[in-house]
Amino acid sequence: MARLQAQPPERQPLALELLVHGVGGATPEGMLNDPRVKRMYGDDTAAVYRRDDDADAEDRAAEYAGRAPVREAYCWSNLTSGDGRRALWLLLVPFMIVNLAHWMRPRHDGARWNWLYDAVLRLIALTLTVLLVMGACEVAMDLLAWQCADKPHCASGKHWLVVVNSAQHGWWSEPGRRLVLGAIVPLLLVGGLWWLSRHTWWAYETVEPTGEGRGRGGPLAREGFWFGCREVARLRAAHTASGLLVVAAVLWTPAFRRDLGGSGVPRGIGWALAGALLLLAVAVAVLVVAARRDEDQGAVEPVKARRDRRLMIALYAAALTVLAGSAVYAAWHRPGWHSAGHGLLPVRTLCYLTLAQGGLVLFLGALTTRVPGRRAGAMRGFGGPAVAMLACALGALFTSGAVQRMADWLDKGGAPGAEGDVIDGPPVLLTWQASVLPGVVLVLAAMAASGVWLVWRGGHRLGRRVEAEYPQPPGHPKPYDEGRTRHIARAQAVAGLTDRSPLLLTAIVVAAFVLGSGALVGAWVTGQAPGAAAANASPWIRTVARGAQAGGSWLLGAATIALIALGRRAYRSAAARRTVGILWDIGTFWPRAAHPFAPPCYAERAVPDISARLTQWTDRHPDNRIVLSGHSQGSVLAAAAAWQLSPATRDRVALLTYGSPLARLYGRWFPAFFGPDRLSGFHEDVHAWCNLWRRTDPIGGETGIPGVDRRLADPLAYRRDSQNPLIAPVLGHSHYPDDPEFAETRTELVEQLTPAACAPAAGLPLTGVPVQIQGSAGRSSG
Repeated sequence: MARLQAQPPERQPLALELLVHGVGGATPEGMLNDPRVKRMYGDDTAAVYRRDDDADAEDRAAEYAGRAPVREAYCWSNLTSGDGRRALWLLLVPFMIVNLAHWMRPRHDGARWNWLYDAVLRLIALTLTVLLVMGACEVAMDLLAWQCADKPHCASGKHWLVVVNSAQHGWWSEPGRRLVLGAIVPLLLVGGLWWLSRHTWWAYETVEPTGEGRGRGGPLAREGFWFGCREVARLRAAHTASGLLVVAAVLWTPAFRRDLGGSGVPRGIGWALAGALLLLAVAVAVLVVAARRDEDQGAVEPVKARRDRRLMIALYAAALTVLAGSAVYAAWHRPGWHSAGHGLLPVRTLCYLTLAQGGLVLFLGALTTRVPGRRAGAMRGFGGPAVAMLACALGALFTSGAVQRMADWLDKGGAPGAEGDVIDGPPVLLTWQASVLPGVVLVLAAMAASGVWLVWRGGHRLGRRVEAEYPQPPGHPKPYDEGRTRHIARAQAVAGLTDRSPLLLTAIVVAAFVLGSGALVGAWVTGQAPGAAAANASPWIRTVARGAQAGGSWLLGAATIALIALGRRAYRSAAARRTVGILWDIGTFWPRAAHPFAPPCYAERAVPDISARLTQWTDRHPDNRIVLSGHSQGSVLAAAAAWQLSPATRDRVALLTYGSPLARLYGRWFPAFFGPDRLSGFHEDVHAWCNLWRRTDPIGGETGIPGVDRRLADPLAYRRDSQNPLIAPVLGHSHYPDDPEFAETRTELVEQLTPAACAPAAGLPLTGVPVQIQGSAGRSSG
């Protein structure tokens, strides 16, 4: 953001309110409640707007004396729900979730423990990339090029397979050459992920830090926290190389197994490629483990940048060389070679990968037990391992869904592994994973039923508290309305379900771990699909096995179709894109530290934008004041931006948060960054801070810091009265500025920022000034 030159000293001071919206694709017109707005700074992606009438407020500062602050709106919604390409991010959900797990680690002061925790998570993220590319290889290289193209019953009628159809006896019909053509699909996937990561890296993550002083906010106050482009670039090179090596290994494996019984040049080349594959795989793993975020540095030094560039170029060149060698090796003419069965990779390859993921997650959980005070976080500190397990489960679901759908389509709907199938089908582990999906759906249904019961019970249990919040005047003739009371109580009960989200995640993760372990054991022991493995069992076991296999296949098919339909609709419809963007608003706040192919971090653009605007405004005049007003996710951005300010700038900024998840969600799930001690230190650093919340809000909540929280009544009135002639609605998470006390709170915050109040006494540090506001009837202080 361009900085304006300092204004002449004769300019009058002015108070400003900078609005930062939450999730859901807000517009500047809606934020400023005016259809005529003007962009003051920024671009089409993220910008600061004002009402047309206030565009030149600095030149007419005297006219605003005694009035409400001039309002500005920072609109960042296009960072997550802009053009149609955002719809493609739906495929990156497992990567986004494992990246969240990186930031959920409990607070630990040991640098070695933090490095080990992060290294394990980066290895889990690497296995997700390998799993995704292996899934693409299974679809294009195994099912299509290896199996279907070799079977006349499958290839007949598919004109697009005529080039690789073995019945045509063409040059491309040999097994190895068919695999080379099939490798185009996974290579396009790897290239697309690399391009998307690099493209979004340039658009989001290249805003260099300002280099100003910091407060006591811990990691969020460090200079380079929102500038992680160096680590993203190195991880991107490692993950891209791993994807290329997976494709190379799939090309190399069947040809090498064919040449093991012979001798001569092909066998020697195969052994050389095996050594190169192993060496590069170790190099990629070492690079991933050794990667570390340097949050204390600013811009990347030229020497380090050149060294990183040489390292990445060497890694790319080596991976591409091995890939090209494997392609030539696979395409070597081998007389009498025919594809049969699952010949691309050993049968238990996916089992080994799944076992490695489970072992890494368990090791992560064991590391968490070594943290003192971990119980303060969500799930008693095990939120990170649980979310990493969820990412692995979703990765397996996506992979098995794509492969199973393709196998069902090629097999005319037959059960994999059954006698008379057109093709042999996908690896048995993927079929087993699809078969346990109905069990997960049952667990989700049970949790949904328990949520409905809790809301119903809350509608009765919270009734007395609701009536106590709206006391009736003495001698009031009308009794309380039971329906109205229950409606408000149920709204509060629904909002309270957010506090039970750790229990919901625990149930899902336990179910995924147990059922996934059962699928792994079943595939490992039997080596067959569930229906085939239960062929000789009792009738009811056969019925259950076949029903689970068929049900899982249909559920995966429905999920795949729904995902494609949602992506297509989001690509064409701006409204649907904003709805999908809510998911990215929540999940992509944090920088890409574990997985470089995760959706980009919008905060690496938004936080420097807000910090630069705050600094520029306070630099224009020594008495300028600003209220940083953040709603929902905007309050998190506002706090992160305030942490990045110099102490001199922060002393002239007041923070107003409403519907804020700072403590309720971020403090519980990310205790190392937003825990109670971090927020308490932040409160001491800012000059004034007030947090508005409602009991009916399912997202926002109180901070627990004395003098900061203030609870607003919702609805504003229990029944009609002189001030509310119509029934007041339950607002929940929205319309905070419509509450009359919102403006009162903002005015008192501005008064806290008078020049005399902002100047600390000589030799004394400036600490946070709590906003003490007396609550009125029905609007008691929190």
